Amino acid sequence: MVRFYCPYCNPKYQFQKKSLKGNLICGLCGEDLVKKPFIRLNQIIALVAASSLLLPLIYTFIFLIKNQINPPNKNYQVNKNSLIIINNKIA
Repeated sequence: MVRFYCPYCNPKYQFQKKSLKGNLICGLCGEDLVKKPFIRLNQIIALVAASSLLLPLIYTFIFLIKNQINPPNKNYQVNKNSLIIINNKIA
């Protein structure tokens, strides 16, 4: 459904009438009604701003939950023999 509005009148008190030509006009002031766009520019800017703030937060929570379910395997004990072999090959 295409929505129309009068840019000059208060939206609370607007009502639509049809002119003799078949155009929609404002019932209060008699001006032609204007189509209301489906998505406005300020809505797009607001979505970009909100997503730039929320996406890193959601990303952090996803990895936090993922690490709680499957904790990373960290082996801090190093075999001394393998460390010496590695050092001999490098030097």
